[in-house]
Amino acid sequence: MDDFRERLIALLHQSEMTWNTVFQFIKKDPSLQLDIHEEPRFCQYNLFPSSTNTISKRIPTLTSIQFEHISQQIEQYEKNGIKVITIFDQNYPSLLKEIYQPPWVLFVKGDLSLLEKHPKLAVVGSRQATPYGKNAISLMFPPLVEKGVVIVSGLASGIDTLAHEYAMKNGGKTIAVIAGGLYHIYPKENAALAKEMMKSQLIISEYPPDTKPLRWHFPARNRIISGLSNGTFIIEAKRKSGSLITANYAVNEGRDVFSLPGSIFNQNSLGTNDLIKQGAKLVMSSEDILEELRL
Repeated sequence: MDDFRERLIALLHQSEMTWNTVFQFIKKDPSLQLDIHEEPRFCQYNLFPSSTNTISKRIPTLTSIQFEHISQQIEQYEKNGIKVITIFDQNYPSLLKEIYQPPWVLFVKGDLSLLEKHPKLAVVGSRQATPYGKNAISLMFPPLVEKGVVIVSGLASGIDTLAHEYAMKNGGKTIAVIAGGLYHIYPKENAALAKEMMKSQLIISEYPPDTKPLRWHFPARNRIISGLSNGTFIIEAKRKSGSLITANYAVNEGRDVFSLPGSIFNQNSLGTNDLIKQGAKLVMSSEDILEELRL
């Protein structure tokens, strides 16, 4: 591993690091020639200017002991089949580079060739999937899979789980983007599904594997789900559903948004119906998606 990659990955293992902090480090020192000290100390950077004053944020430097420990962790990832991809690596997904604040590093396990396959379709929806949503997936997925569409979702309960399962059931390929790290699959009831996907599909996280999922990780990972994909398909969503966050990311990145219409009496269809009113493409069959993906 070259020096710059190692230092970037090491930075991401620091709990104090945010996307913006890493950006400021690289902006200040593009080679990331960070000081490594035998004893812990603090360096002070004016990283976060505001309209009224400059906020000084104290960021701890890496001690040589910490750096060595992180290096050992990374070696252990390799032994566990986890690959580390930085935004500066050739195999970093090109579509993901186009989004606002693309992840600096991806921790992935499974079939890395899926990163290069196109097109990809994000499929997300309610955690309380109804028979209607399940039937829609059952109807539409076989033609999508037959055309080689890779299904991207978030391994959440409900629609996400069904999306992964039906993609595999129909002999297709699927990618899960998770909140937290690869050693802490959430929800726990999807641990078996995740284990299966790590063998023949792909699971992605922007956090080091031993990171426990936090509440803010979930909306943050939605930008990766849509960012990896040529389009996003929303199946069942309430008006305040997290799935709508994914749709908004897709819109902001200029990607296609597809929506499954539903009954005006079903709370799980109010969000998808609103999306259609706002310009999302109404989907009644797989052909409605395939024609936009030019397949």
